Amino acid sequence: MASIATTCSSALIFRRKESISNNNGGSMLHYNGLRAIEVNQIAVSSGFNPAWSASTSASKSRAIKAMAAPTVSAPKRETDPKKRVVITGMGLVSVFGNDVDTFYDKLLEGQSGITLIDRFDASSFTVRFAGQIRDFSSVGYIDGKNDRRLDDCWRYCLVAGKKALEDANLGQEVLETMDKTRIGVLVGSGMGGLTAFSNGVEALIQKGFKKITPFFIPYSITNMGSALLAIDTGLMGPNYSISTACATANYCFFSAANHIRRGDADIMVAGGTEAAVNATGVGGFIACRALSQRNDEPHRASRPWDQNRDGFVIGEGSGVLIMESLEHATKRGANIIGEYLGGGITCDAHHMTDPRKDGLGVSSCITKCLEDAGVSPEEVNYVNCHATSTLAGDMAEVNAIKKIFKDTSGMKMNGTKSMIGHGLGAAGGLEAIACIKAINTGWLHPTINQVRFIGSNDCASYICVTNLEPQVDIDTVPNVKKQHEVNVAISNSFGFGGHNSVVAFAPFKP
Repeated sequence: MASIATTCSSALIFRRKESISNNNGGSMLHYNGLRAIEVNQIAVSSGFNPAWSASTSASKSRAIKAMAAPTVSAPKRETDPKKRVVITGMGLVSVFGNDVDTFYDKLLEGQSGITLIDRFDASSFTVRFAGQIRDFSSVGYIDGKNDRRLDDCWRYCLVAGKKALEDANLGQEVLETMDKTRIGVLVGSGMGGLTAFSNGVEALIQKGFKKITPFFIPYSITNMGSALLAIDTGLMGPNYSISTACATANYCFFSAANHIRRGDADIMVAGGTEAAVNATGVGGFIACRALSQRNDEPHRASRPWDQNRDGFVIGEGSGVLIMESLEHATKRGANIIGEYLGGGITCDAHHMTDPRKDGLGVSSCITKCLEDAGVSPEEVNYVNCHATSTLAGDMAEVNAIKKIFKDTSGMKMNGTKSMIGHGLGAAGGLEAIACIKAINTGWLHPTINQVRFIGSNDCASYICVTNLEPQVDIDTVPNVKKQHEVNVAISNSFGFGGHNSVVAFAPFKP
């Protein structure tokens, strides 16, 4: 399919018109499984837009000319090396394994990690697929006794956290020479130890309270990832967790960076972890009517911005960054792989699961992030979108992006969840790693499931039919990776409860 997209440059591209479109440019009703909401339509010009091309040719971003709002003076980035926050390590556990480079290579290939569930009997469930992690190994990172007891949520956290420390040259021998009171841990989870919780409740109901394991409470509560990682490594700095559903990891990055900027810590181990691919997690989200039900084609179920999207695909894993003051990183000769510029957090204050119709919570969050980062809208040329493949959420995010970035002709955005599913509290951690890899490699991974090809094998007779919503006229990097020199990247994460979080990364420049 990729070869067709890149060689058939003369192929016609059409938009499939749906009955839900409003030719008068008004609004359309979407149903997200909980209630109907109205999403404002934005008129788009007709004709071919190169942003929909799957070309792999290198492109240099044009500056965005319009500001979201007039400013009194140009924004200024932080220059104090004690307050500049850099990234010196990354670690993860994902559906593509525990190695950062392998993870990103799979994303660049456009490979789907979505498969049928076999961890539990899902045959009676209306959703029977997920971004389920298989063949996970904690050898060398967790001792056997604890490994057998731990909820997967904390196993993922410990492996990702320790791999991030190793990547930053902060192995145990090095840590022993450092002031551990200046190193903190802030790894959050949206659901916590869901398997431990479910097993405890089952034991209570079936056998009585005396049969509840003493690990029931400790391995269920959401702070235990940060706690266990600190216990294993001896890190005594700021230590807690944040739980803001699917916005969790970005909240953790934002707070961890502020600890460094305030002088509370020199290094923060920050990110998110989640393991909700179990009967309770899948069943609960089915009850919310939030999940895609494409059981016959799981690999095509997560399709951000597609007119026929029907919900998100649940995933799992952990993504952790080592965030460090520039001054401290320079003194110890650390390898700096990127810079955290700033972040923003807001609340829709609107509804438990639905985004605001006007997108105010998201657009104001992006604005706050840019202000905190000292970045103007013109500087941003890549957005790693939340893009869960839900009816209401996808377009609320796009409309907010277009509200802030008036000229998006040089911008690219993609959806990591199209390949790995929605990792809930871990999503922002995994997507931050994707952003930093994009910065360092110069390649953006595609958003898969963006174009459907119809026709014969004769290139000239191929017709490309795009199912994207008409409002989506930003390059989504459809189906095939693209070279792109990232100037400033922002990563969006939004969660149930109306929690919004946006963080900004950039190449490190001394």
